[in-house]
Amino acid sequence: MPKIDLKFTKSVITKRPENSYKGNFGRILVIGGNANFGGAIIMSASAAVYAGAGLVTTATEPSNFTALHSRLPESMVVDYSDETYLKELIPTMNVLVIGPGLGTSAKSLQILNFVLGQVSAEQSLIIDGSAITLIAEHHLPFPTAPKLIFTPHQMEWQRLSQIAIADQTDDQNQAVLAQWRQHNPNITLVLKAHRTKVYLPDNSVWENTAGNPGMATGGSGDTLTGILAACVGQFQPADKAVLAGVYIHSDIADELTDDGNYVTLPQEIIPLLPKFMGRLASD
Repeated sequence: MPKIDLKFTKSVITKRPENSYKGNFGRILVIGGNANFGGAIIMSASAAVYAGAGLVTTATEPSNFTALHSRLPESMVVDYSDETYLKELIPTMNVLVIGPGLGTSAKSLQILNFVLGQVSAEQSLIIDGSAITLIAEHHLPFPTAPKLIFTPHQMEWQRLSQIAIADQTDDQNQAVLAQWRQHNPNITLVLKAHRTKVYLPDNSVWENTAGNPGMATGGSGDTLTGILAACVGQFQPADKAVLAGVYIHSDIADELTDDGNYVTLPQEIIPLLPKFMGRLASD
């Protein structure tokens, strides 16, 4: 099984060209954050900005606007219920994230259904958290056009795949993915666990070599979605960008643990992203 390690990640994260502008580094739309879980979408959007995304827009519950403007002035904001505006906005994006803090209410389901109906073949859609639960509970069909990247933890994967946690072997996981890829061949699974594994559309399975128990805290997955979105928006091919994003998230957490941290807070990972990625690109 191939490993995601520092050497591999350095091969993906490249220096920025001298003649660059923000449009070169991905237009990201992050969707989620109901009135109760606004922190999740703030962490996801923040991670995308700090990991180098060129433009980040956050579609969220309006009650989160003030916090977003205060915490992340680099991100634009939009009401995630404004379908008229989103219908114009979504086609301008390279990467979409849906799920962090979205919730599982009827309103959340409506937002998810709308977004699933808008994405196109040229885009990547990262599906996380509540969105995974809603798809599983309501048996929603997957979009057939875009590149889909699912980022479940093991319980969310159980809901989505119907594979019990104890039975989530590579063979079982690949069998489910093979069925889904008959309808959309561009499905990637990032299965978060003690050693996160990434199942790519070419049927390869990669294992992350970084990460530690201190990452088992709220917001860790939300932060990962933002990093993945930024990497997919900046680096090609997208499959390698996903692998690199998984490693970056975990290796920064390992550095914090090596400094003596008992738990690795997402808010500690996020501000370290620019320098960490700068080191990768300069080596």
